[in-house]
Amino acid sequence: MRFLVTGASGFIGSTLAALLVSRGTKVRALVRRSSRREGLERLGAEVAFGDVTDEASLPAAVDGCDVVVHLAGLVKALGRRQLFRVNVEGTRHVARACAGAARPPILILVSSLAAAGPSGPSRPRVEEDAPAPVSRYGESKLLAEEALRGHDGLQATVVRPPIVYGPGDREVMPPLLRMARLGVILKAGFADKRYSLVHVDDLCQGILAAAERGHRLDASGSEGIYFLSDGGEHSWDDVGEAVCAALGRHGLVLPLPEVAGLPVALASSVLATLTRRPAILSFDKMREIRQPAWTCSSARAERELGWRPRLKLAEGMRRSVEWFREMGRA
Repeated sequence: MRFLVTGASGFIGSTLAALLVSRGTKVRALVRRSSRREGLERLGAEVAFGDVTDEASLPAAVDGCDVVVHLAGLVKALGRRQLFRVNVEGTRHVARACAGAARPPILILVSSLAAAGPSGPSRPRVEEDAPAPVSRYGESKLLAEEALRGHDGLQATVVRPPIVYGPGDREVMPPLLRMARLGVILKAGFADKRYSLVHVDDLCQGILAAAERGHRLDASGSEGIYFLSDGGEHSWDDVGEAVCAALGRHGLVLPLPEVAGLPVALASSVLATLTRRPAILSFDKMREIRQPAWTCSSARAERELGWRPRLKLAEGMRRSVEWFREMGRA
């Protein structure tokens, strides 16, 4: 069996590639020529150069593959056009390449809870809930999901993780570790907000379960869509305490008024414009931060895929911090 992984040089993609190789599965990694690929080459993965925004580069990469896991995408961008070009049009290009293959592979799109939108404070989201994204990023991921529908012969499944963390993480763990080393975990707002998380190792196991046993998307509706979380509903205090405990430190969770984030988002946006390097903390991200809850239930995945998360928050953070220490980054 051969898997094509788009975005294979990224956080989740590199973890998935390593898991596949450990199982004796052949891996073809789609990367841009500018991407770092030393780790993939050490694994023995076959490197295919291409870009999801260049549709002509995809058929050769897809050819001969049994499963395509589509991870390539942007979580931050300089503007809406760039975000939608990669996340939506790029996904449409991958879907067309899969549908047009002599032997169409199963396509697994790794989307996001952001595509569904925030949950209520008392009930996690389930797949049957009508999507209501609140950010451009969430809109782009929802449209990416819709881009999979309507292709003859295409078998596609969507997984929607919440906050993903673990070894190799470039967005969640580094700022948490910086704050934990200082002994102060900053929190946006004074309300008791709730979040779902999933460790990257569990997510990758869920992706494989979706490929092997998942239902496939139909013309409309929620069939073939799966949330994957660790099963908990965590406060930001829980997250802060877990990373501090993993570091062996005591920390204080310090709530700040949400409005305090606006000047920071403005400064980040101005700097991003000047440097042409997008920042994760933007006005778009502030729309997500202000929500009371981002939680989801993985009951469908457990029922239909036989998937169970193995790493709860405390153990997941412990393993993550251990990896960052080994890399000299904690």
